[in-house]
Amino acid sequence: MSAAHVVFRALATACALAGALSINAFAADAPPASAAAPDIAPAERLLFMQPHMTGIDPQTELDYAVDYSGPPAKVSDTLRVLVMSPGNNKNDARVTDRTGNVDVPGGLPCNPVIIYFLEHDIAEMQQLTGGQRRYFQQRVRLALAAGPAVTPVSGETLGIKNGKGVKARQIVIQPYLNDPNADRFAQYTGKRYTFVIADDVPGRVLLIRTEVPGAGNDFAHPLQKETIAFQGALKNISPPASAPVKTGNAPRASR
Repeated sequence: MSAAHVVFRALATACALAGALSINAFAADAPPASAAAPDIAPAERLLFMQPHMTGIDPQTELDYAVDYSGPPAKVSDTLRVLVMSPGNNKNDARVTDRTGNVDVPGGLPCNPVIIYFLEHDIAEMQQLTGGQRRYFQQRVRLALAAGPAVTPVSGETLGIKNGKGVKARQIVIQPYLNDPNADRFAQYTGKRYTFVIADDVPGRVLLIRTEVPGAGNDFAHPLQKETIAFQGALKNISPPASAPVKTGNAPRASR
């Protein structure tokens, strides 16, 4: 689906996850083109509406370290985003992980690694809790639309390996706090999402992390931590031979 179909409400309170978490599932929520669009929160703009890939040459590979502590599974991997067109202006970057090629929903100008991570997270929440995928989508997108703070940070203060000297902006949300249905998945009520965006880093995504705190809301000893962190960029990479494409981290929401 082209970006033109993801309009107005999908670009406002649902803008990020309309594209990220199955564009087609949210496009039906968009009002007619004549309707006025509500304001888009700064966090949504920063994460989803900025052209993160601007200035990146074709055949450049962006590498991200993937570290999932589990449950459900402990994973250490490298996520690769191969840019095929200048600045990814054709929205045709190729995303691969340990399973092979991954079909990441497109339609927004952001770095596809954000979409990849959120798709994984929502599918995992569904798997771990038995809840409905669309419910978790809604909680995350409402938390972003609520206008969370965008805070200046440095790579050093965050302890990021490749963050030395990097000035960045951080967004933190906890979508399940004060959730009226939280008793159904009490272990995840305090789950925290952290996004770190740095303009000087190719692709602008420095780190994305989720943490489920331990007993007593203890984030120093989390029950679960999942992180994707920027490793580096490689240039003049030849595209791999055609291979079967995995169509996501789990079945999509009904459309």
